[in-house]
Amino acid sequence: MTTTLTCISPIDGSVVAERPALSRDAATQAAARARAAQAAWAARPLQERIDLVMAGVEAVGAMNNEIVPELARMMGRPVRYGGEFGGFHERASHMAQIAREALADIVVGEDATFKRYIRRVPHGVVLVVAPWNYPYMTAINTVAPALIAGNTVLLKHATQTLLVGERMARAFHSAGVPQEVFQNVFLDHDTTSALISERAFNFVNFTGSVGGGRAMERAAAGTFTGIGLELGGKDPGYVMEDADLEAAVATLIDGAMYNSGQCCCGIERIYVHERLYDAFVEQAVAIAEAYKLGNPLDAETDIGPMAHVRFAQEVRAQIDEAVAAGAKALVTKKPEDDGAAYVSPQILTNVTHDMRVMRDESFGPVVGIMKVSSDEEAIRLMNDSPFGLTASLWTADLERAQRVGDQVETGTIFMNRADYLDPGLCWTGCKDTGRGGGLSVIGYHNLTRPKSYHLKKITK
Repeated sequence: MTTTLTCISPIDGSVVAERPALSRDAATQAAARARAAQAAWAARPLQERIDLVMAGVEAVGAMNNEIVPELARMMGRPVRYGGEFGGFHERASHMAQIAREALADIVVGEDATFKRYIRRVPHGVVLVVAPWNYPYMTAINTVAPALIAGNTVLLKHATQTLLVGERMARAFHSAGVPQEVFQNVFLDHDTTSALISERAFNFVNFTGSVGGGRAMERAAAGTFTGIGLELGGKDPGYVMEDADLEAAVATLIDGAMYNSGQCCCGIERIYVHERLYDAFVEQAVAIAEAYKLGNPLDAETDIGPMAHVRFAQEVRAQIDEAVAAGAKALVTKKPEDDGAAYVSPQILTNVTHDMRVMRDESFGPVVGIMKVSSDEEAIRLMNDSPFGLTASLWTADLERAQRVGDQVETGTIFMNRADYLDPGLCWTGCKDTGRGGGLSVIGYHNLTRPKSYHLKKITK
């Protein structure tokens, strides 16, 4: 029986798109086509692969006027923010620029007797499982370097953003990337797990939930298939007593509320030094009160609906539980809050780490703010989490930020900024956030394997 994948719009509950999932046989054939095409793709000159990938990126950009409202309908991000092409292009461009150096042979030595070097060679077939919250940017993080490195790619997108993979594949094919080299596939969970367990892929990159990551690891158990995982997050901000208060408030609250809080590295908890605490909270509430919640197709809307009603229900549950346990909700409920997908932004004080809103991933427009009196207290609280993706430190003292950052269990330390992915740095996490690393030189290392050459010369 064929499984139908259905994207339901959070705007009004209408059906945006439906697609049949591939049968087990059809999915196996798609993976086989990718494997058959990989050697010829890898044999092409590196610059040719770079040029084709970047042409595909530009072809996606040419669709941006269609993509922006389409994303709003699929997952609720307001059109006023203009989509994702800026970050999409920045990440692909950086990986193209560093490719030659990142993939260059590591020369160990050569003399009259031996030539020795280490070559980076593609894994083969890479499966990219992308999420709905930033569907273009998260996909390109792996798609671009995987193709440039000589892998073939199958892209499986989240049902909530069902049309993204189709657009990317159409754009890349129009630019000259062969269809077998980059394929968009519609797969259900069982078929995905079956293909992984049968070694249909040489590497899998998954961005999504902790539960989804565990399912990927179970499917790959015993296959020795490489897996890169970016899973949950509970990213903290820490505002020290010497911070630029206005900048800290503006950036951290934006980091907590942008995209309805549905950002991989969004700010989910804030710790503020007692000297700045009252002023920080006052300014934070003023910002949140000014947000306009509404239809994301309206150019005046700041915050649209969450991507699905069940996500909104989890956010409301965390807020209600916290308030029942003594937290204070400081932002007035907005009239557009319908009890379904449209959720008012909320700031909570009097919170503790006994509350789920300070420990479990919220992934919505809510943030708890706690008062701290020292770096030691802030570090302890920041580390009191099963997740570790990013942490945002606010201070005028670079060395202090480095000292504190060295003690925080996370993948990225920001100083005086938040909620940004620098493609020159490795995007990585620890603990339940997952393992592996994307972008940067390390991203290429994870999408290739080392192959050593120890060549003895014939001498007479």
